Order: sequence, then structure tokens, then C-alpha cells
Amino acid sequence: MTQLTVAALQLAFGEDAQENIRNVSELVREAAGKGAQVVLPPELFEGPYFCRTQDEALFANARPVDRHPAVLAMQKLAAELGIYIPTSFFEADGPHHYNSLAMIDPAGAVMGVYRKTHIPDGPGYQEKFYFRPGNTGFRTWPTPDATLGIGICWDQWYPETARSLMLQGAEILFYPTAIGTEPHDPDLDTSRLWRRAMIGHAVSNVVPVVAANRIGNEDGQIFYGHSFICDQRGDILAEFGANETGALVATLDLDTAKRHRAAFGFFRDRRPEFYGRIVEDI
Repeated sequence: MTQLTVAALQLAFGEDAQENIRNVSELVREAAGKGAQVVLPPELFEGPYFCRTQDEALFANARPVDRHPAVLAMQKLAAELGIYIPTSFFEADGPHHYNSLAMIDPAGAVMGVYRKTHIPDGPGYQEKFYFRPGNTGFRTWPTPDATLGIGICWDQWYPETARSLMLQGAEILFYPTAIGTEPHDPDLDTSRLWRRAMIGHAVSNVVPVVAANRIGNEDGQIFYGHSFICDQRGDILAEFGANETGALVATLDLDTAKRHRAAFGFFRDRRPEFYGRIVEDI
């Protein structure tokens, strides 16, 4: 039986980047101590979610993948612990800037970089000011136990992301996230919708999902946590509420998921010849 133990981290972040990285590192160690082989920190964990406002001075915090402090710290930790750490970071590539993720392997090497495909733009989430749309396409990474698929935050709302990753062989979907209250509408609570969207991906693709979100009050914007791990039926295996700090850990039965995926027939019964409208501009 093929099993993989995975973890999702949930915590708050402040202005001190080194302290944030240390706090993430402590939870990575905790998760690895519980047997986690893949540990997912939240999106852009080196600091507060800076995309709430537009401030050109913040571009100075972007770094290339081989010089970014969060990536370098996770590389060292992955090699020490012998685990995979999908690491979100603010990437500079020449004059271009991306919301990116480095997949770090148990030797501490960067297997590759994924650049966020869907870039939101709205009150409290003004990412188009900072990031170009990703140019890598969706990425999956094979490991000895499973092929890992990654989307970043806003990507997680799109069924096209999940299905594309599945068609590239993904056997688990991971979503690092920074999401909370909506400044334009204090009565809008998206936390339930956020989880339902990803659980829907789990069900309609028959695949486990791992989602890691931040918590805390960042200048009035409340990040609502609710990180979770679910199996291929969308059943919750581990979850946090709105305020807990820690590492969620769960062991996934990948053989059972694969068997269920074949039995449901979603990939057998696809009719891509009729899906052309999906890729047309509105």
C-alpha cells in the first residue's frame, strides 16, 4: 500500500522576516517529527500579506529563487530533515516579479519553480500591482511515492487548475494561501466558500487536497485560517479553525485514491472535443 504523510502549517506573520522564517521552521520540524514527508507552509510567509495596498517600495523585497531568504532557509531545512517543502516566495527575475513557489526536495535542491497563474485584483488583494501572471504553466513534481501538484491561492478557486494538474499526473493537490476578510464587504465571509471550492476539486478529481492558510490581524485585515487536509472523497482528515497555530498532519492512502479515481470514471468519460468554449475568450 502506497501511503504519504503530509502536513499543512497555519500561523500568523509579522514584520520581521527572519522571525517569520524561524517560526515556520519550527513548525516544519514539528511536522517532520510527526512523520510528514511533504510540509506545506502558507503563501508568502516571509512577511505580512503586503498586497493589501500598492507600495512601490515593497518591490525591494523580491529576490531571485537562488537568493531568496525563505527559499534558502527551507532548502537547508529540507536537506536536514529529508522532506519536501513547497516554498512560496516573492520572486524577482530581472525586471519581472512573480508570486512563485519553489519545490524543494529532500536533498535541499530546488526541483523547479511554479509561478502563480491567476493573479487577483480587488480590495485587500491588489496582486496585479506586484506580480506578472505566471509563465511556467501548471507544474507537477514526481516523487518516489506520489506526483505532487501545486496551485497558489487564487489558483485554488479555478476547476481548470485542479483538472490541468490532474491531467499532468498529480496525485495530491497542494494550495498555499493567504486569504481573509474582504475590506469592501465586512459581511462577506468567504471561509466556507474557500473550503468548499477545494473540497469540490477533491471530489470531482478524486484526489486528496492540502491547504495551508495564515491567521492573524494585519492592519485590520483578518486572515481566517481554516487550513485543512482532505482525502479523495472530500472527507476532512485534519483541520484548524480561525485561530490555531500549528501543523496539521495526515497520512494519505494513495492506492485507494487511485482505485477510487479509476472507478468513478471522470477521466474515462471526459469529452475534451466538446470543451473548446472553455479556452475561448469571453
